[in-house]
Amino acid sequence: MTTNPDQQGSTAMYDRSTQVDRSADSINFGIGQPDFALLPHALMSEVAAERFAEGDTELLNYGFPQGDGRFRWALAEFLRRGYRAAVDPQQLMITAGASQALNLVCTLFTRPGDTVFVEEPSYFLALRILQEDHRLNAVPIPTDEHGLSLPAVADALTRHRPVLLYTIPTYQNPTGRTLPHNRRQQLLALAEEHEFLIVADEVYHLLDFGSPPPPPFAAHADSGRVLSLGSFSKILAPGLRLGWVQTSAQLTRQFAASGLVDSGGGLNHFTSNLVRVALEGGGQKDYLEELRRAYRQRVEAMDAALHKHIGDRATWTVPAGGFFFWLTCADNIDTTALLDAAAGAKVGFLPGPRCSSVGGLDHCLRLCFAHYSIPEIEEGIRRLGQVFDTFQNPP
Repeated sequence: MTTNPDQQGSTAMYDRSTQVDRSADSINFGIGQPDFALLPHALMSEVAAERFAEGDTELLNYGFPQGDGRFRWALAEFLRRGYRAAVDPQQLMITAGASQALNLVCTLFTRPGDTVFVEEPSYFLALRILQEDHRLNAVPIPTDEHGLSLPAVADALTRHRPVLLYTIPTYQNPTGRTLPHNRRQQLLALAEEHEFLIVADEVYHLLDFGSPPPPPFAAHADSGRVLSLGSFSKILAPGLRLGWVQTSAQLTRQFAASGLVDSGGGLNHFTSNLVRVALEGGGQKDYLEELRRAYRQRVEAMDAALHKHIGDRATWTVPAGGFFFWLTCADNIDTTALLDAAAGAKVGFLPGPRCSSVGGLDHCLRLCFAHYSIPEIEEGIRRLGQVFDTFQNPP
């Protein structure tokens, strides 16, 4: 059975993309999804019952192209509190998740062969949408400990004319880094000057574990240069397949007028009607606080385990939000080969080259702390430490 490590079902026993056994005793930190035990089954059961009790059949019909109006108002109010900035419901286009939103962005605003800028490293499945599905020329832009390098963007603009720049500015996948406010402002200025779109994948923005991040790119939707992608996959449940694009009213109309929407009506109209109840009743807010507490504890556990079992064989920064640790190993450590060795210890991770648009970063790896309990995290990192020992000091 072939699956992607961020999209594995509970029945998957073997994942060829990470070479890790998926049996019950395997711990695969390459899986980028929530722990099944954390998913809000009770909440969704309650809101579904409440919504059906309202008695109308409107939720079972085709939806309004831009998305259900009551849902967009509820979402706008939820985002206003989370973003600490005004959100206009007329600037929200509802989608079936952030991945579908990115695919729709490419369909509407790019053509095969167009140049796009991407962070190095970046979310590996977004790179697949850009490079493989839409055949775009992805130009990697270096990042540092604070995210996207703005001098590198400016330098690349002397040689390329990108249609868009794809960035994960807050708690980035895979590095966990957050772009500072001043760099966000500089990037907006470059987008205005060179007339490209900023596609800001902001699915982790609300998933902080303490201090809130800088204002999102969504706060600049009026500029006409920003397409901010959001999703309930990280803050409620990935199986809902519910997300949104926040952008200018003019660009929102382009989404709503697309052939896909014209043919099928509103994207995920049914689910948005259920989630609207969770937004209006406060269930989403309370659940998000539960997630923040749970993930904060898992971050602390993974950091402690890394110090105990990996030590100075890698460097990392403790993430302030999101899902991931990013480890940088010594230059002589090939993490793809390390992953092969890890399979025997029933532990896994995502090797750096998977997160590179040019196949680089072979001495880096990504670990997800969201999918496993604290005891499993501690055991998995212990196994990984043993793999490092064997790999660096073979018998």
